[in-house]
Amino acid sequence: MPRTAHNPKIPSLGELDRRAGALGRQLAQKLRDAVKSGALKSGESLPSTRALASSLGVARGTVVEAFEQLIAEGFLESSPGVGTYIAHTLTSPKRQAKKRIDLPLPAQPAPPSAEPFNTVAAQFEPLPPVPFAVSIPLGAASPGPVWRRLGNRLRAHGLGAPGGYGDPQGALPLREAIAEYVRRSRSVRCEAEQVIVTTGTQQGLFLACLVLLGQEDFAWVENPAYPGITAILNTVGAPERMVRVPVDEEGLDVEAGKRLQADARVAFVTPSHQYPLGMPMSMARRNALLAWARAKSAWIVEDDYDSEFRYSGHPFPSMQGLDPERVIYLGTFSKVLFPSLRLGYAIVPPQLVKAFCGARVLLDRHPPSADQHVLASFISEGHLERHIRRMRGVYTHCRSHLFEIVREVLPGNIASLQPGDQGMHSVLWLAPSIDDVAVAQRALKEGVAVRPVSSMYQAGDGPPGLILGLSAFSREQMTEAASKLARIISELAEPSKTNQF
Repeated sequence: MPRTAHNPKIPSLGELDRRAGALGRQLAQKLRDAVKSGALKSGESLPSTRALASSLGVARGTVVEAFEQLIAEGFLESSPGVGTYIAHTLTSPKRQAKKRIDLPLPAQPAPPSAEPFNTVAAQFEPLPPVPFAVSIPLGAASPGPVWRRLGNRLRAHGLGAPGGYGDPQGALPLREAIAEYVRRSRSVRCEAEQVIVTTGTQQGLFLACLVLLGQEDFAWVENPAYPGITAILNTVGAPERMVRVPVDEEGLDVEAGKRLQADARVAFVTPSHQYPLGMPMSMARRNALLAWARAKSAWIVEDDYDSEFRYSGHPFPSMQGLDPERVIYLGTFSKVLFPSLRLGYAIVPPQLVKAFCGARVLLDRHPPSADQHVLASFISEGHLERHIRRMRGVYTHCRSHLFEIVREVLPGNIASLQPGDQGMHSVLWLAPSIDDVAVAQRALKEGVAVRPVSSMYQAGDGPPGLILGLSAFSREQMTEAASKLARIISELAEPSKTNQF
């Protein structure tokens, strides 16, 4: 069993009056006062007599005298191999009386500016690792063994060891590995100098908002949209300048966006796999969006959060590859590896690199060093591509099981799973009369994790649906969770209105 460092500390006892003498009695009284005031608590260890004497600048015999007196009085206890500590049975009448008569001070109310952040905290409360949470790397979907082996090897050679401040842009080996990876897998056109290592897509979105949007600028945001971008604009941006542009089966409706606000400065889109609905943006819409950006000198922020997971054919190429001068490309390793890694990337046009680095410094200075070097080796040695191939197989089976189970347990008149051939989640549409927020709340109490879709629409008034994540849960786990979900949905459905679905 590993030994734990034992370095007991005590609160400041103040200066001893050397002119008055009797330093041992003075020290004993100061220790009594510390116990009575609650500064020292029952069972707390004290430093050794030698260490305390050194810190107080007195002879060791003075401390021994004080300890012996307090042990005799029952204030202290001493045990061989353990040391000296405040007596476990010690109670303080003065402290108890104080507890009875002191009234709690009224809580200082939070300022109104805190309220939007309360909403964000509730909205992003993490779901437990149960079906149907998104991106839970269990079993075959976990890169754990290879990751640990690489980490041990790199630490043995000193890479990623704690040191001074790092580069706010990220470690060069990781930026080089990312640039090569996205070139091959996503047709992204960039150099390592354009890569900003982030703590994930959320930070990439935040940096883009800081750098690209002025106080008077409008931003296009999909309707429905990933809550991370709407939360940023609602809290630290200008909510009234967020233009919610509808999506249809081809993705963002560019013409609708131009009618709503043609002079927007930025468009935030998820073109490879629209979040949350799942469709890719058609090539016609991509070309229209790029044409609008060129004509208006606007920017496109491409959130490419899970494009690696396409189960038939090849993933759609990035928009960034069509116009690297107009598109900021965001990617993450949270979905493909594990969420706790907190590493992603932004690929920005050369003229924006310095600004993104400056904004990054204001947030958290630079990404943590050690995992960057592990990830760089994980990518450059081919482990990432092998891991993605394995995960596609795992999630193909999970997706097939999910569709089968849902068809078995959920009546078609109250719920329907939207078809799709990519991504790490599916949308379960509900009959119009069903409250998806209520379903999600009840499901969570019964150990089933889903997200409501309606709240991702403007004003939270979209059609009801649930996001079901694909993770490496067993068929038995998914069946049990789907059965619970079916019961909850059926109980909340209004029989007179379910045929409208």
